[in-house]
Parts: sequence; structure tokens; C-alpha cells
Amino acid sequence: MEIILGKYGELALKGLNRNQFENSMIRTIRKRIERCGAFKVHVAQSTVYIEPQDINADIDMAYDEIRRVFGLSAIVRAAVCEKDLRSICETAENYLGTALDEVSTFKVDSKRADKRFPMNSMEISREVGAYLIERHPNLKADMKNPDITVICEVRDDAAYVHADQVPGAGGIPAGNAGKAACMLSGGIDSPVAAWMMARRGCELVCVHFQSPPYTGERALYKVEKLAWRVSRWAGRVCLFEVPFTDCQIRIRDTAPEDYFTVLMRRSMMRITQIIANKEGCGAIVTGESLGQVASQTMNAIRCTDIVAQMPVFRPLIGNDKVEISEYARKIDTFDVSIEPYEDCCTIFTPKHPRTQPVIEAIEEAENGIPGLLELEAEAAENSVLKVIHFSDEDYV
Repeated sequence: MEIILGKYGELALKGLNRNQFENSMIRTIRKRIERCGAFKVHVAQSTVYIEPQDINADIDMAYDEIRRVFGLSAIVRAAVCEKDLRSICETAENYLGTALDEVSTFKVDSKRADKRFPMNSMEISREVGAYLIERHPNLKADMKNPDITVICEVRDDAAYVHADQVPGAGGIPAGNAGKAACMLSGGIDSPVAAWMMARRGCELVCVHFQSPPYTGERALYKVEKLAWRVSRWAGRVCLFEVPFTDCQIRIRDTAPEDYFTVLMRRSMMRITQIIANKEGCGAIVTGESLGQVASQTMNAIRCTDIVAQMPVFRPLIGNDKVEISEYARKIDTFDVSIEPYEDCCTIFTPKHPRTQPVIEAIEEAENGIPGLLELEAEAAENSVLKVIHFSDEDYV
């Protein structure tokens, strides 16, 4: 029988609250694989066992879903066998023989969690290695840099044979660190920032600013698709779509042009704050990276943060665009982010934005904008909530 094993990362280091994180992760796994058929999910020895219960269970689909569950540092598909040497050797050959035919070097790495087993780890590895070399004359042992590693785990209930494990999503299970309101644009950065905070256990409440008629339905659909791509890792994502046009026009028509970018960011921050308070969020998240654009200089960020009444997290603050793009490719948002649809941050852009704004000057300019706070309250009130789930078919 083939099963999936999920290995713990930092969850293994948790203390008295470990059960809380563990139970949350198990619930997430069960929810993710509901569509995959009947599976039994249980925990033993800091490992999650995901066992198919009938021939109709789709283990390929389950494996693809589980690799995006936060809390698992590694996952692997493994064959289960009896806890005796002959069974372990035969299972290694039957399960991995085809892969061994395609390589030239290998090693066997054994782990004996059940200390009652009569052979130690080195003895198991030596015997299994000799058995495989006898059947695959092409193989040579290489302890330092093998093409494939055959891993034999002798645990309390059974023995498990598999090849190299692959990295899991890491982090801690989503929802264990409270809610965060993430300002989600249609660009590359903000979906990555959202993913990073979900990986640290945050439940995501995303806030997107749209500016009809300057931004269209295709641009909005693009953002919804990005939220869905993030939800495949984070689970359910609440997306608030905020009508921002009136605020932008009021700023454009009554404030100095070179201050427009920072004034717009301050307005967005206040609206996000309103939504965050209503949704019980404990922080605001942005995708800003220091110095990347005019609104992301140290002075500009200071001018923006001063209007926030809760912590503002910027997980990408020290990353450059190449690094952020690599993350976006990893989490499968990059191709959507580069679709050529405008978002509200790229319209009404001043020719020469102020890169080193002074708070006093920004506040003076903002005080000269009539009715801005009322427009922001209306925008927050008129925002549309869409709940996006990882299993939604509309964004595939």
C-alpha cells in the first residue's frame, strides 16, 4: 500500500500549545483532501499519516494538495510493509526498482524509531543496499552525493520505504496567529506578502482598491484569481473590493500633484484600517519593498504608517524584485500578476512624485482636501465582500 507521510518542522518545537497547532493542521489536511476520496489522517511520532482507504482515493491529487499545507516541513509518498528485513528489501525493490534502473549512484538511509527492532539503522542500510546492488548491477554506492536515496523507516506500527522527501510548505498552520488585513493589488509583490503572512499563521482578509471606469472587470477578475492562487495555500480568503475612484479624483483635483502618490497611500491605509477593525484584524500587511518605487522610500513609508492604528507588516521590505519574483513563481502567482491589466495604483500617477515627503507638508496638503475622510468612510461602507475558497472552480 502507498501512503503519504508529512513531516513536522517547527511544530515539533512547540510546547504546551503544540496540540492546538497540530489539530489545526490536521483539520486543514482533511478539508483539503475531501475532494480526493476516502483517506484516514492521523498523527504519530511527529509525522502525519495520510492513508487511502479504497482504490478510488486519488493519491496524486491528495499529494498535490498536501504540499501546500502550512506546518509540514517535508512530504513524501511511501510504501508500507511488515517490520522484517526481507519485507523491507522486497518493498524497496518493488517500489523503487524502476527509479534505480535510471540512476548510477545511490545510498540507503535507515531510521529505526522502534528500538525493539533487532537490527540497528546501519545494519538495515547495509543489508538493503546489498540486496538492491545485487539486482541492479548499474548501481554504485555513494554516501556523499547519490543520485537517489532509498530511505527505510522502521516505526512502531510498520516499516515505510521511500525515496528522497520533498520540501513542504513550512511555517505554521494558517489561522493560528490571528487575522491580518492584506492590501492586495494586481502586481507581483502583494500576493507574495499575503502568502508569507499566511505561512506565519495569519488568516487573510484581503483589501483591493478598484477605480472604475479607469479599471475594468478584467483587472478585477485578475485580482480575484490572485486571491484564489493564494487561497490554495492559505485556505479561505475574504476579499473586500473597495470603490476608490471618488477618493482618487478628490485628491487629484485638490492636492499638489507631486504629493498624490503618498496621499493616495494614506487614504488606502485609512480605508484598510476601517475594514480591518470591522473584521477583527490585528495588523495590516502590504507588499512594499524599501526603495522600490517613490511611495516606498523610508520617508514615504513613515508618512503612510503614521495614519495606521495597528501594526503594519511588510514581509518583503528587504527583498529585491528578482527575489520577490522567485517567490511568486514558487507559489504560482507570477503568471497572473504580469497580465497587462491596470490597477488603481497606476492611474493618475504624477510625472515627478515626491520621493522624500515631509509629514508636516503631507498633512497640510491633506487638510486642504475637502471631505476626504467622508469619501473614505463611504468607500469602506460600499466595499463588496467576496469569499474565495481554494476549491473554487471559477478561477482555474
